[in-house]
Amino acid sequence: MLLYEDIITGDELFSDAFPMKEVDGVVYEVDCQMITIKPGADVDIGANPSAEEQDDALEEGAISINNVVHSFRLQSTSFDKKSYLTYLKGYMKAVKEKLAESNPDAVGEFEKGAASFAKKIVANFKDYEFYTSESMNPDGMVALLNYREDGVAAYFTFWKHGTKSVKL
Repeated sequence: MLLYEDIITGDELFSDAFPMKEVDGVVYEVDCQMITIKPGADVDIGANPSAEEQDDALEEGAISINNVVHSFRLQSTSFDKKSYLTYLKGYMKAVKEKLAESNPDAVGEFEKGAASFAKKIVANFKDYEFYTSESMNPDGMVALLNYREDGVAAYFTFWKHGTKSVKL
């Protein structure tokens, strides 16, 4: 299994245990879903419960939470378009500096792809929810939660060059 960490903060962001794909050579889309967590019980990983267990989902104290948010302790945050653009400019600069140290050949690919993908984000800004990693370090990656065309299937977008994979 591969665990993906933020290259700036070192925080865990996601793993390949979740369905994922690379998009435009610049981001990873990681599928996620809502799960139910009962107090003092095992985590429901989203499998279909049997008919007898369906009533248990409404048990007092149970919470419904996104499985990636829960597994990697992501923290909800908010941005308006202007503040997100300010953040993104600083973040892209930091990633470029890290890449220049560790993988200089990837800098050009990152700059070209990131600029193009950032335009897509800005064009659909209202569709995104924003999450920081566990440490809530403002210099780290902000993950973007969005929904597929069906309006139900959720996925996170993570900057490919802002992650490093660690084999477990």
